[in-house]
Amino acid sequence: MKSYRFSLDEVKHLLRHMTILVDSREKQNGHILEYFQRQGIAYQKTKLDYGDYTLLIPASAAGQDIYFHRDIVIERKASLEELSGNLAQERDRFEKEFLRARNDGCKVYLMVEAPGGYSDIISHRYNTQLKPSAYMASLKTWEVRYGANVQFISPEYSGYYIANTFQYFAREALK
Repeated sequence: MKSYRFSLDEVKHLLRHMTILVDSREKQNGHILEYFQRQGIAYQKTKLDYGDYTLLIPASAAGQDIYFHRDIVIERKASLEELSGNLAQERDRFEKEFLRARNDGCKVYLMVEAPGGYSDIISHRYNTQLKPSAYMASLKTWEVRYGANVQFISPEYSGYYIANTFQYFAREALK
């Protein structure tokens, strides 16, 4: 990650102009975009190499665009079923995405819109044939192998989680 040295006042100014980049292929995320709109959080749809969300401090605030797409991304899964499919049937593609991020030194947050989280996995409260033990093994392997930070959250808080994760990451990176 590139090192920046902005003053505290400059950092506050930059964070007010933070723009969240949303992968143009991301679907069924209206609840997140609506949150950004309600909160006055700027966002822009664009194609990302990996992840579904990242951030940018635009040149209008910083003098030049400051991209964080190689430093931090959030990969969103809308359900335990979607994540199960990625870990089982679509594993090769999913793994390549995380491998690219790891090779770039990028921190990946895996945000799963499933508030029951591990309890629901262990109790097999999801609609796929993937056994709970295999599900947990794959998920824990992802955490260790790719440094994925797995977070389970209710969908109504996803926008808040995304914005706050990026705000605090950028704050630390910029000072």
